[in-house]
Amino acid sequence: MHDQPKYVPLRESTFFTDSRSARPLVAGTVARGQLRDDELLYTGKMNGQDTTVFPSPVTAATMARGRERFDIYCSPCHGRTGQGDGMVVLRGYRRPPSFHQDRLRGAPVGHFFDVITNGFGAMPDYASQVRVEDRWAIIAYVRALQLSEHATPADVPLSERDRIR
Repeated sequence: MHDQPKYVPLRESTFFTDSRSARPLVAGTVARGQLRDDELLYTGKMNGQDTTVFPSPVTAATMARGRERFDIYCSPCHGRTGQGDGMVVLRGYRRPPSFHQDRLRGAPVGHFFDVITNGFGAMPDYASQVRVEDRWAIIAYVRALQLSEHATPADVPLSERDRIR
C-alpha cells in the first residue's frame, strides 16, 4: 500500500498519448454552480456592449448592501463619498478618479461592473473578493453617490422634504 501506482496532477504521463496525467474536461460540461448563462448578470454586458441597466430591481436592501460593501472594499481608496480621497490615498498611494467627474457620471453601469471584475489601471480586480450580486449592489450605491453630489431640494420627494430641513 505504501507504493501505489498513481499520477501526480500536472506531471508527465507515459500512458496517455498527450503525455498529460491530468485529463481535460469533457466538452460541454459545466461545474455545478458555474453555468453563468446570464450575460448581463455575470459580465455587465448586453450584446457585447457595457449595459446601462441593472440585472435586477434596485431596492432599499440592495442600496444598504451596496453601501456596506462599498465601505469595506471601495472606501479605502475612493473615500466614503467617492471623491477619491480614501485613507490609503492620504498615506501616499495613487489617487483614483472621483466618481463625480462627468466621464464617470455618464459611464454605463456595465463599465463599473467590468472595472470591479477585471480591474483597471492601478485598481486590481475584485472578482474573487466581491460576489457578483454585491458588485451590482456597490454600483447602485455609487450611482446614488453620484446623484447626491448634484442633487437639489427639488429632487427630494415632497413626502421626504421635511426630514432634510
